[in-house]
Parts: sequence; structure tokens; C-alpha cells
Amino acid sequence: MSTQQRVSMAGLAGLLSLLVILLGACGGNAGNTTAARKAPPSQQVFVEPERGISDLSTFDPAQAFDVPSVTAIQMVFTGLVSLDKDLVVRPQLASSWTVSPNGLTWTFHLKPNLKFSDGTPLTSMDVAYSLDRALQPAQRSSTALTYLGLIKDADQLVKGQIRTIIGDSVLTPDPETVVIRARQKATYFLDALTYPCSYVVEKKLINKYGSKWTDHLDEGGGAGPFKVKEYTHNKRIVFVPNPNYYGPQPQLQQVIFPFYRDTNSAYKAYQAGQVDFTLVPGQQVASVRNRPEFHLMPQLWIRYYGMNYLAKPFDSINMRRAFALALNKDELAHAIWKDVPIPTNHIIPLGMPGYNPNLRGPDNTTSTRGNPQLARQYFQKGLQDEGLTSPSQLPPITITYPSGNQDQANEIAAAIQRWQTVLGVTVRAEAIDFNKMLDELSNTVGNPHGLQMWAIGWVADYPDPQDWTTLQFDAGSPYNQVNYGQNNSSDRLQQQATQKLLEVADTLPDSNARLQAYQNAEQQLVNDVAWLPITQVRSAYVLKPYVQGFVLNAQLQVPPDDWSQVYISVH
Repeated sequence: MSTQQRVSMAGLAGLLSLLVILLGACGGNAGNTTAARKAPPSQQVFVEPERGISDLSTFDPAQAFDVPSVTAIQMVFTGLVSLDKDLVVRPQLASSWTVSPNGLTWTFHLKPNLKFSDGTPLTSMDVAYSLDRALQPAQRSSTALTYLGLIKDADQLVKGQIRTIIGDSVLTPDPETVVIRARQKATYFLDALTYPCSYVVEKKLINKYGSKWTDHLDEGGGAGPFKVKEYTHNKRIVFVPNPNYYGPQPQLQQVIFPFYRDTNSAYKAYQAGQVDFTLVPGQQVASVRNRPEFHLMPQLWIRYYGMNYLAKPFDSINMRRAFALALNKDELAHAIWKDVPIPTNHIIPLGMPGYNPNLRGPDNTTSTRGNPQLARQYFQKGLQDEGLTSPSQLPPITITYPSGNQDQANEIAAAIQRWQTVLGVTVRAEAIDFNKMLDELSNTVGNPHGLQMWAIGWVADYPDPQDWTTLQFDAGSPYNQVNYGQNNSSDRLQQQATQKLLEVADTLPDSNARLQAYQNAEQQLVNDVAWLPITQVRSAYVLKPYVQGFVLNAQLQVPPDDWSQVYISVH
């Protein structure tokens, strides 16, 4: 690791220390930390529900784009680097790395004697194969170019203009060395490599089973701390320790992920002793808040409403501001979520490098209580923008959100009532399956007939403001679902200027200047209502007291090596 990277990571640890302080104030995020007598091997079983889904959308790292899938994938697969509990980049399959003086050539040295879970040796060629595979046009990955796009010629491979990047920008001079050539210098290169599409997969298993290879992970496939013992679609996944894991061995003998369609069902299962960990529905928080098993975890997770700039009436900046300022986010957080989340106007969340404590909302204040009077003024201007004189002339407006969470449904109902009261607008709610909604959002990019308005959340992929700004709003980004800058609205030139500012920020070598550029861009994005942020999530969860050493990071994930600290005590 170069001196520059050491300084960068040390600064990041300091910036993230606020989350650690918040964790202490909220009672921590782990099971009992005092020594406890370990239960026998037959009881070393941990059950963690996958909530809000009936099955994984994918078990293929190259295709991963949602939290439930990533959670399962990280049990079985790992990459060159990973994020630890403090969201600092650490070695994983790689033991070390260096970067050239111009910042364009990265050399990774693998740990010795790596193996897949079936005992097959894992070499630099497997790393190269996995990176190349994720970018192959046949994969049609919605994430690979986003997170691997810094690799030289990755864009050409995705478009089918070249056959492979192996031997071009990904080199394997020997079995334990991987060299990656970047297309530009970028501070966040290592952070991007922590995303699952860079994880190493076993070519032998893929060649044997083709597109169905993830149904056979009991035979191998990954090199993570666990391997799959059983995957019953629409029911559960059972993981067991990978005996060939290169890191510390898990103490748990099984980890089970049952699927639950909603949070309430998972919580009832927890109460019945059927699962060991789950999120707490808002209406249940008061009853468990003072119990030792209750934990409140601040996260790098913003819940927001998106508005399609290509769909009327949200092509009007005045209409977007009206809808934003009509909402009282404080009241939503209190009445619906029982003060668990933090009301916010931010796109870059608290605890992230680049967080701006002085950011102002669309009304030029730091208030999150809304501004009904100004909202009505913006609404009248918005009607004029649309050539209308009355709310009754507006096209039908629908807000779409994932089914499976009653608190979310209650929030949407409250927001709809607020828009009716303040603006006189009727909005219809539509709840759909989470995986279907992800597909619909992908189809909204560049599409005036895609989703019109929606409620969703974004969890940090890596601790860099680029993940919250350029990745979300730049031209050509698959996550620019609001179609920021890519529309015919009257303020599109300002939007495109902000996109250019983000592109410059991505390449700035000075970290202070870079963070300031992201903050300037974020303020303009908030003024434009690129997102309508609602709350920053603090996950309220319960964990059985006999679960020891279970520590989540701010992405609500357990880093691979940290599973070795988790065990079940006598109870």
C-alpha cells in the first residue's frame, strides 16, 4: 500500500469515527462482548432472516445489485479487497498491493495457497477470469461497468468491441500476481473493487452448469468463509463453514437464511424463537427499546423519493420543489418510524467523507419540517410551467414502493395525505414486489413511460462521496433513474453543468478540494430535487443474548473474517 493510500485510509477512519460515537450512544451494535461459555457444536446454528423477499434476485456476484442478494453472496464469495467493520479497505484475497506513481497501474499480490471451497487452487487467472466475465456482454450485468468501469477498456468489452481485457488491462505475470491498469487516476478505485461484481468465481463450476451454476454452490464456486449446504428456492439457504477458507474459520456450524416476505413476519418469528436476529417494525420499537437485546445502528443509508424528470409533472423544477417542501420529514420520522431514523435533506449521509453539516434544503434552510407556504408558491409556478391552471388538470400521479414493510406503507399514506392537504394533489400508491421494482427502476433510465415517482433507499457500496453523487446522477450512469441532466426541462443546462462538476471531482488529486467539489455539487442536486431525501436509516434490530461477537458495519453487513468471532453461548 502506498503512502498516499495509508493517509487516505487514516483520514477515512477519522471521518467515520462519528458513527462509532453514535453507536456507543445507541448501545452498540454487537451481541454480548463479555466472555461466555460456548455451546456445543450441535447448537452452533445462527438463523438470520432475509426480509421483504420470497427468494434472492441473484446469487451471481456479477449480477448483484440489491442488499438481500449481496448479503448472501458475501457469505460464499470474496474479492481482492473488502471493507472492515469501520468501512476501511482491507486485504482479502490479496495480501498487499502497490500503485504506480501515475496512479494508473495497480499490482496485487495474492495470499499463498488460496483455494476454492472444493479444494481447487485459486490463482491470479481466476481473478482475471472473474473480472473479465463480469464485464462480458453476455452477462448483461447492471453493475459491472459501474464498479469496474475504472479498468482500462472495460467499456469496450461491455459493448463487445473487444473480446477480453485479459492480457490487455488485466495481467497475470505469475499465479500469485494480478496487475490492473486503470483508465484514469481515481481515489476510490480500491473502494469500487470491494463491490461483489469483482468477487472471484470458479470457472470449472460455471462451465459445468452454465446459467444454472448458482444452484450447485454445494459443489464449490466460491472462496469465502462459508459454502452452501442447501439452497431451496423460495424457502431458505443453509451455509456451512468452508474448510478451505484462507481466513480464520467460523465457529458457527450453520448459518441459515430463511426468506420472509415482510418485516412483521420475521419479527414474529424472532418472538417465537425461530430466528436469532431481525429488524424491529416501527410499531414494536417502544416495547423493546429498553431491552438488552435491542440495538440501534446508524447506517450509511438514505431513504428517498425519486421523481422521473422525463415524466410530467416532474419535468418542472418548481413542481419537484413543491412536492419536497410539502412534506414534514420530522413528523414522518416520529409518527411512523418512532424516531428511529434521522430526518434529512442530505444525499451524502452523516458519517460519510464529504458530509456537509451546513447543507440547505430547497427552501434555503436546514429545516426538515417542510415549508407549506413556499410549497404552495412553487406549486403554482409548477402549474404554469405545465400550462395548467388547476391541480385537477394534472396527469394521474403514482408513487411506487416495495411491498413487505407496513411502516413504509404507512409513511407513503402519510406523505400522500400531506400532498393532498398542502397542494390539493391526489397521489395513488402502488406497492410491488421488491425485485420487480428493481427491474422497473432499471427500465426508468431514459424512459418517460417508466416509473413516475417512487420510494426506495440507497446503501453505501463504499465510503466515498462518488458513490452518492456521480454514480447516481451522471450521464450514462445506470443508477440515474431520475434522468437528471438527460431531459428536456428548462433547467437541464444547470443539471448538465453539475454533472461536469462531478466528473471533475472524481479525478481531483487533492482530497480536500475533491470533497469540497462534491459538497458544492450536492447542494445543487438538493436545490434541483434530484432526490427527495426523507430519512437516514438507523436500523432498529433485536439480537438474541446468546449470540456472541456479532458485529455489523454501517452497511448492515458482517465482514468475511469477522464471522470467526461469532458463536452461540450456552443458554
